[in-house]
Amino acid sequence: MKKDEMRDIELLIGKILRIGVLVSVTVMILGIILMLIQGQGGYATKTYPTTFVAIFQGVVQLKPYAVMMLGAFLLILTPVLRVIVSIYAFLKEKDYLYVTITTIVLIILAIAMIGGYFAGH
Repeated sequence: MKKDEMRDIELLIGKILRIGVLVSVTVMILGIILMLIQGQGGYATKTYPTTFVAIFQGVVQLKPYAVMMLGAFLLILTPVLRVIVSIYAFLKEKDYLYVTITTIVLIILAIAMIGGYFAGH
């Protein structure tokens, strides 16, 4: 792989991290603004949505805690997307050892997220 291509991939990874953080922070700030406008956060019992369905239903209903949870979810997904782009970069480099290692990291992240989801239920 050429040095220019590797530099482009590194720049792409940097952009992904910056954009992911900016989008998640923007969504969380929107949730805080909604909470200030609505008063109690849109939930009578002050419970937080913990499932994907509850989060997305709450976002559609403009419930502040759901919007903030969506922001947190997007923040968690940002490094996962970085790992996926890294796998692509290592494939382009034909560095199969790092493709394997990074794929294992992605599998561990997926297992941890799925395990965390089911542990909460």
